[in-house]
Amino acid sequence: MNYRFSKFAAGIVFSLFFTFFAGSASADDITDSIKEGLEYYKNGEYTEAVSNLNYATQLIQQKKGGSLESFLPDPLKGWTAQETTSQAVGAGLFGGVTAERDYRKGNGSVSVTIVTDSPMIQGMAVMFSNPAFAVSDGGKLERIAGQKAIVKYSSADKEGDIQIMVVSRFLVSIEGDNVSKSDLKKYAAAIDYKKLSALP
Repeated sequence: MNYRFSKFAAGIVFSLFFTFFAGSASADDITDSIKEGLEYYKNGEYTEAVSNLNYATQLIQQKKGGSLESFLPDPLKGWTAQETTSQAVGAGLFGGVTAERDYRKGNGSVSVTIVTDSPMIQGMAVMFSNPAFAVSDGGKLERIAGQKAIVKYSSADKEGDIQIMVVSRFLVSIEGDNVSKSDLKKYAAAIDYKKLSALP
C-alpha cells in the first residue's frame, strides 16, 4: 500500500484532530496517538503515522459508542435489562458505531440497537424514502414518537421488528420475540430522538 501523503492533505487531517480536542485540559490516549502520528509523519515514517491515526480514530469511535449507550431506554415495567454495550467496527458493509441493550420478561426478549457511521444506513435511507420498498416484505409505515418507522410484526408468532431512521445518520432497530406489538412500540418510543438528532 502507498502511504505517501501530500503535506496539504495531511495538514488538514491533523488540524481537524487537534481542533476537535483543543479543549481538553489533559492529554489522553487519543491526543497522545495523534501527536505520535504527527511525529512519525514529520520523520517520514508513514506506516507508523497511519497506524497511530487509525488507532486514534478507533478510540474516537468508541467514545461515540459510549455516547450512544445513553440513549438506550430503561426497561419497561416488569422487564429486566442487561448492561448496555457498544462497539466500533472498521470500514466495510456492516462497519460503524453500534450501541445495544437487551431486555427480558419471562420468555419474551427485546433488543434495541442504535447504529451510526455505517454504510448500511445509506441503503436503509432508500427504503425510507420509497414507500414501495418499505412495505415490499410485509412492513408497514407508521409514526412513532414523531419518527417515520417501518414496523413488521407477526401476531401468530408474537415476534417482529421496528426500524427507524433518524436524520439520515442513525438507524434505530427494535427486535422482539415472544413480545406484544405494543411493547415493541413502547421501547421504540422511549428513545429521546430530539437529543439523538443533535448528537455530534
